[in-house]
Amino acid sequence: MRVKRGYTSRQRHKKVLKRTEGQWGTKHRLFRRANEAMMKSLWYSYRDRRNRRRDLRSLWITRINAAARLNGLSYSRLMHGLRQAQIDLDRKVLADIAVRDPQTFTHIVEAARS
Repeated sequence: MRVKRGYTSRQRHKKVLKRTEGQWGTKHRLFRRANEAMMKSLWYSYRDRRNRRRDLRSLWITRINAAARLNGLSYSRLMHGLRQAQIDLDRKVLADIAVRDPQTFTHIVEAARS
């Protein structure tokens, strides 16, 4: 007995076409073009999830550096001081403190300086 694949193929095609709704031109109408567009978009989203982490880390470092310099210390000296003082705050938390609570950040800088 042979296997007829109409149902399976149609389900797969429908799934791809559903994912590419909103694309321009044939990218949301024709299966082959839609599949290419879907694969490309999935690849972009995978890549850009990593790039977002890179961008956010850069933003955090910029914010920490600006706040540290307001307190008379460079970013690298602040991070070195924090490591020496065994204060384990990551850059995300430090940047948040620098923006939302400058007085607490000043205390952290003083601890790193001493």
